[in-house]
Amino acid sequence: MIENLTKADKELGECGIRTDVVKGIPGGAPPRIISWNITLRCPLKCAHCYVDAGEKEADRVLSTQEALSVIDQIRAIGKPVVVLSGGEPLLREDMYDIARYGTEQGLRMVMGTSGYLIDQETAAKLKEAGIRAVAISLDSKDPATHDAFRGLDGVWEKATKAIGHCHDAGIAVQINMSVMRSAISEVEDLIGLGTSLGVHDYQLFFPIPTGRARQIEPRSPEEYEEMIRRILIRYRDSRINIRPTCAPQFRRIADECGIANPAWGRGCLAGITYCRIFANGDVTPCPYLPVSAGNVRTTPFSEIWNNSPLFAALRDPSRLTGKCGRCSFKTSCGGCRARAYRQEDAASPLWCDGLATPDIVNGEICGEDPWCPYQPPDVIP
Repeated sequence: MIENLTKADKELGECGIRTDVVKGIPGGAPPRIISWNITLRCPLKCAHCYVDAGEKEADRVLSTQEALSVIDQIRAIGKPVVVLSGGEPLLREDMYDIARYGTEQGLRMVMGTSGYLIDQETAAKLKEAGIRAVAISLDSKDPATHDAFRGLDGVWEKATKAIGHCHDAGIAVQINMSVMRSAISEVEDLIGLGTSLGVHDYQLFFPIPTGRARQIEPRSPEEYEEMIRRILIRYRDSRINIRPTCAPQFRRIADECGIANPAWGRGCLAGITYCRIFANGDVTPCPYLPVSAGNVRTTPFSEIWNNSPLFAALRDPSRLTGKCGRCSFKTSCGGCRARAYRQEDAASPLWCDGLATPDIVNGEICGEDPWCPYQPPDVIP
């Protein structure tokens, strides 16, 4: 265990990032976790990047003062975990100021990163700024495989070293793995590597066709279904904390296998206990659902969170249509709303060119998840 964590931190998971516990479907409950793309700049060229990050900054990116104002807006509604993300958040010069201010306001500030820019000095500065945990992307035990996927040589070595630097600084670490193939051995090898580096918390991200990921051909839903099942069974009695992400049907699979974990919460959290703030201030249900519920430049975050028709639709399971609407797991799983929105090219390939603001939020957003092969008993295949 990482020492010096508060009781509240431990209740959220060792890293303080897996803040996904949800009891029922809350109406006006404050968010428990917010992802914030504070920049779109990044030194890597990841094949699956959902915001197509690179050398160019986002148009009308929030200024330092505007970013601090966002912290005030978030604090006015609650004390969620705030994940500073990118792009690469460490390329934003005022990242430490944002983290420090959020910490001073009582927010749990954490960071998502490739680890490429974290050395011993940087880790110490993150700790001083109040960063409680860092999620580092690591996709393979094999350096060449990871580097090829991330588009830059030497990323694997720097990521693994960054884990050690963060631990030395007293910062908890979580590993985020992008699962692009259906070989459970790759997951087991990666977790074995992470465990040897002292990491016990893992999020396994399954692909959603956004940004550059639209160029990657995913495996069939049935292959991923079987992989999720094998992962849950393999680690059911382990001290390792694993949560499949962007695969809400894992809750149904876990129920079918008799596996329960109170820290998991609902399968899809988008707009319910979780949301994302884009670099220009737009608030969306999740990073993969390119629909703006409002912009913090013009509308207070509390008003967006509490009064957005988009979020209201996502919080109401009776609005779900298709087999998701008939499924007995609709309150524990909910189906992936991003995949439902994406079916049949519902949005442009690179949505970062502009977020959609639909007049009617039922449509694809409340439709069935095309990636889930499960057929409820009352649905004819």
